[in-house]
Amino acid sequence: MSDSWLIEPSGPLRGEVEVRGSKNAVTKHMVAAILGREPSTISNVPDVGDVEITAQILSALGAGVERNGDSITVTPSEHPGSSVPLSFSGLNRIPVLLLGPLLHLTGEAFVPRVGGDQIGGRPVDFHVDALRAFGAEVDVTPDGISARCRNLTGAIIELPYPSVGATESALLCAAMADGKSVIRNAATEPEVLELALFLQRMGACIELRPDRRIVVEGVPTLHGARTRLQGDRNEAFSYLIAGLLTKGQVRVVGCNQDRLVTAITTLMTMGAVVEIDDSGLTASAPNGLRAAAVQTDVHPGFMTDWQTPLMVLFTQCEGMSVLHETVYEERFVYVPALQQMGCEIELFSTCLGGSACRFHEKSYRHSAVVRGVSKLTGAEVDIPDVRAGFSSVIAAAAAEGPSVLHGVHHLERGYHRPAEQLRSLGLDLRTR
Repeated sequence: MSDSWLIEPSGPLRGEVEVRGSKNAVTKHMVAAILGREPSTISNVPDVGDVEITAQILSALGAGVERNGDSITVTPSEHPGSSVPLSFSGLNRIPVLLLGPLLHLTGEAFVPRVGGDQIGGRPVDFHVDALRAFGAEVDVTPDGISARCRNLTGAIIELPYPSVGATESALLCAAMADGKSVIRNAATEPEVLELALFLQRMGACIELRPDRRIVVEGVPTLHGARTRLQGDRNEAFSYLIAGLLTKGQVRVVGCNQDRLVTAITTLMTMGAVVEIDDSGLTASAPNGLRAAAVQTDVHPGFMTDWQTPLMVLFTQCEGMSVLHETVYEERFVYVPALQQMGCEIELFSTCLGGSACRFHEKSYRHSAVVRGVSKLTGAEVDIPDVRAGFSSVIAAAAAEGPSVLHGVHHLERGYHRPAEQLRSLGLDLRTR
């Protein structure tokens, strides 16, 4: 398949996009499903690369994975394997989440080194420390992680940072551990809560407490369950921005307002008119957009994945905007591609646009100053990761002249049929 797109600017993007479930949620649900005694079905599943990779991993462990339309049914194996093949090294971050479930099912586990977007340090230390707290013996090698434990026991997990992946890993361990577990400083992103609710449907005993605490009373077995995923808030915001950036208007359906509260308010403070009803929302800017200062943060703050399309939008706002990234220290790897297209962006290692963050006085360039209105021009660029890919696409849609984007497999790994969706909005997009 082609890994490049040719984009010819075709005017304002208009129309309606229905978003599917989050790719950050569905893969974790698929992992949880192997813990049940019966099959589990997940619906509203997006057609993205990460789902296929995860299905292949589970199949390699002996689970049955069947896709029917927008639903996936995972049938646990009676005799699951304990080792994820090395051929899955570096493809995504799902293998590390399988350590706890495989220990519950087989008493031992091996997973190869993890992959995913190169957006900064996402070490496995938090996962390994949690596993050891649950009683596992863990060895980390250049090839991957090995663990052994016949009976995980409840533990108090104190996360140094509210990491989404580490919280999900701890939940999967705690659900069937012997005794009570408390996850402190847990992530509370909607995708984490969706996983907790799915585990509860499977029979897990989970309480959400104040101050980022999750309390889990381990149970000996889990059963199958059915669930429908909530809409992907990353995609929803990305398509809203696509409309605004091209002076058009995109209506997004399938993602509830409560998943976009902070994003909606940010757009409103910039001068956008946001119309919301029970089925969807639209954003337009009949009077133009003004500059803003935005700081990313863990939920319920402004989501780090939202900042990539927002950065492009800043280039078309009157004045100087500031974006302060506090979640990933190397999130701005996509900026050079935007600069090639005429975006006027300067990066700094100081904390701008918000309070000092954990990268304060370090060398990471994690603050951006953006000057608008920039004249965007077509260019030939390489896409470094999923969210960066969408920023390049919408910049190309608003530019003068054609653009060629290489590495679109990154985009297809995380967005539901992006070429089809963008063409439906009027974008002249061709594969090469």
